[in-house]
Amino acid sequence: MTNHIAFQGELGAYSHQACRETYPAMEPLPCRTFEDAIAAVREGEADLAMLPVENSTFGRVADIHHLLPESGLHIVAEAFVRVHINLLALPGVRLDQVESAMSHTMLLGQCRAFLERHGIRRITGADTAGSARHVAEAGRPEIAALASELAGEIYGLDVLARHIEDQSTNTTRFLVMAREPDFARRGGDGMMTTFVFQVRNIPAALYKAMGGFATNGVNMTKLESYMVGGSFTATQFYADIEGHPEDPPVARALDELDYFTSDVTILGVYPADPRRHEGS
Repeated sequence: MTNHIAFQGELGAYSHQACRETYPAMEPLPCRTFEDAIAAVREGEADLAMLPVENSTFGRVADIHHLLPESGLHIVAEAFVRVHINLLALPGVRLDQVESAMSHTMLLGQCRAFLERHGIRRITGADTAGSARHVAEAGRPEIAALASELAGEIYGLDVLARHIEDQSTNTTRFLVMAREPDFARRGGDGMMTTFVFQVRNIPAALYKAMGGFATNGVNMTKLESYMVGGSFTATQFYADIEGHPEDPPVARALDELDYFTSDVTILGVYPADPRRHEGS
């Protein structure tokens, strides 16, 4: 055991915040890319990887669904993290001194009302934590960053304004990946099962494949499709369902799914995060 948890981004990123909130006793291991975070676990440099999969405002995180089935890792937990955006500046700087704010383009778009109200110009940065680090290193009082309070703590910046996001319910869902699967029933809010599948080339295959979940009363919380192998005709589906594969209704639904598909791969069985239904 390394007691390290890998994530994509720099120290102070929202993925780092997710690691700290969910596994406070583990050491964070920042990685340049999602692939690097996955490789860190696969190669034994870290025990877990914290990967963002979707955001309540912007939807699916690009490319992540392609990476999960090929990662060789297994989902062992999920975590929901509220994305609070803060205006960070050099110590002693006043709000009326700030002329521009730097951050990832997605965060800039989530604070339009605040920035317009204060006449603050937007500057696109590579990411949130990197923007905070840039502001700290540049030493220019007129430039601030939009990032987490954790980033301000790490890079020595003051919080000029807290929770300035336009939508107060903005939340990111993360999946925690490990080298070995864990099918044990755990947690107090039920179990989740995530899998990918490709339907057979027969009429109404997807409709028929999904029928087993409806008739057995299994709640499917997510179903998304994406192309595989660079082909417009090869489609893979990603699904989350409530329940454990050994639950009789889930077992029956998966048996029926298997009949209408050419491939089904379970990516993980894990406890539902109690924050899953917050704000819904």
